[in-house]
Amino acid sequence: MSKISEAKNSRRIVRTFSWASFLNDMGSDMISSIWPLFVLSFTGVNMQILGLIDGIGGAIVSISQAVSGYLSDRLRKRKVFIWTGYLFAGFSRIGYALSITWHWLIPFRIMDRSGKMRGSPRDAIIADISTVQTRGRNFGFLRMMDNLGAVFGIIISILLIQYLGYKTVFMIAAIPSVLGALLVIFFIKERPFKKQNIFKGIHFSDLNKNFRLFLISSAIFALGSFSYSFLLIYAKNFGFSETFVPILYLIFTLMASIFSIPFGKLTDRIGRKKVVGISFLFWILTCLTLIFVRSYLGLIFIFILYGIHLAAKEVSQKTFVSELVPIEFRASGLGGFQMVIGLAALPSSFLAGFLWDRIGILVPLYFSLGLTIIAFFMLMFVKDTKRADN
Repeated sequence: MSKISEAKNSRRIVRTFSWASFLNDMGSDMISSIWPLFVLSFTGVNMQILGLIDGIGGAIVSISQAVSGYLSDRLRKRKVFIWTGYLFAGFSRIGYALSITWHWLIPFRIMDRSGKMRGSPRDAIIADISTVQTRGRNFGFLRMMDNLGAVFGIIISILLIQYLGYKTVFMIAAIPSVLGALLVIFFIKERPFKKQNIFKGIHFSDLNKNFRLFLISSAIFALGSFSYSFLLIYAKNFGFSETFVPILYLIFTLMASIFSIPFGKLTDRIGRKKVVGISFLFWILTCLTLIFVRSYLGLIFIFILYGIHLAAKEVSQKTFVSELVPIEFRASGLGGFQMVIGLAALPSSFLAGFLWDRIGILVPLYFSLGLTIIAFFMLMFVKDTKRADN
């Protein structure tokens, strides 16, 4: 295949994955913007239980991505994990709609988050078909479409929730994910592994010191960066109406969509590590603004900062990890990274809920600030690398 044909094929694959991701996130964020309010509507639920459910979800995301990444490399198959993940996400939303107590939400949350098995194999394909000059841009475009789908989903949710209620909206939200699965099934052709890249197993010793240091830094940061649910409930407690809370979710998602491609291009230009550092700084600004600002406009600004933080973090971390790990187990490396980060999210959300309920709503912010500063300091010692492989 000529370089021109290969470039066209790469763009087609990126576009197909991006549209599938757009559809899935449309369905996902039809419920994500109202998720904390939905969970708290069940009898007996407090912030600790919300944190527990979100934490379990975060842990399952990481485990599913690690397992799918390993199996994807081991079996030399990517596609099946991707479309199966979309179907899991769709079916879980039907389960949410049928739940009658908060306990029922847990198994369906596990199914929902298990759908993230699509992430590592898909990201490995994106990394494989990209060059060092386009990898950040391609991940940025994918994240932009993710977040753009979320924007549409939030708007649909805002328009429908007051007329249809939680459960009907959740049922409708299952449809886009099924369509996303069909896109992958019919329009993505499994790319054969190169002979020299056959997977022979992954060991901790295969991961260089640079990657391990970045992994520890990211895990420390994840331990303090609690779920977005806390920001939404904070805003509700401050005085925002329940009907306005989804708009706040829309604001940070829109910011994440707008800034994903610029940050992706920025990683290609100035390096991956610097953009990860920028994402940490925006999280610090988010926490400091939450601590010191006491106005409605200030809280809206917080969600803008949070959206910019997400755009920088999601694009730069994936691009960086895909280049820090050896090509032959790229999916395993991406999945293993997400596993560690997600496992750190389990105690993070639960601990934030505990500190909120038992001590005060500002305590989780101070705790997060301390861990973020430590993570930022460790990041300074990670070497930024950009490989010239494909």
